[in-house]
Parts: sequence; structure tokens; C-alpha cells
Amino acid sequence: MLSTLSRKTAYIGTGAGLVLFAIFGLLPSSLIGGAAGIKLSGLFFGLPLDPSIVSRAIVLVSMLAGVVFAGIMIVAATSTLGWLVGRVLEGSPQTKTSGVA
Repeated sequence: MLSTLSRKTAYIGTGAGLVLFAIFGLLPSSLIGGAAGIKLSGLFFGLPLDPSIVSRAIVLVSMLAGVVFAGIMIVAATSTLGWLVGRVLEGSPQTKTSGVA
């Protein structure tokens, strides 16, 4: 029974992390990833970039990598935080006093 509280709080933390990522993380992570992709394409093809498929693909892949990396970091951090809160609540004296009356 004790592991269910930490599991439930981890799920709550995961949901909160997804919401936080959707609100605050999606646009900045794609912006930073796109800027890194433009720099990388600039190293390969020179600046200013020509509108070719290869340079656009490099920028697209780096934007997607930025979004995925930021999403994984935010969701993992909030899920871990939720799990830790659940473990602390499991150890509190109020949850251990479930004796038979």
C-alpha cells in the first residue's frame, strides 16, 4: 500500500511536468534548437544559408532534438520530484497509524 502513494504522486508530477513543458518549454526549446541548427549548417555550408533541403533538414532535426531533450528533462525532473514527495508522505507518522481498531 505504501508504494501506491509514491506511484500516484509520481504520476501527478509527470502530468504537471507535461503541462509545464507545453506552456513554458516548447517554444524556447525549439528556438534554441533552431539557433543551434543554423550555426551547425553555417559551419557546413557557410553563412548566409542557401535555402537548400540539406540545410533545412539540419535545422529541423536540431529543433526536434531541442524539443525532445527539453521535454525529457522537464518531465523526468517533475516526475522525480513527485515521487520524492510521495516517499516523504509515506514516511510521515500520519500514514503509519493505520492500526486495527
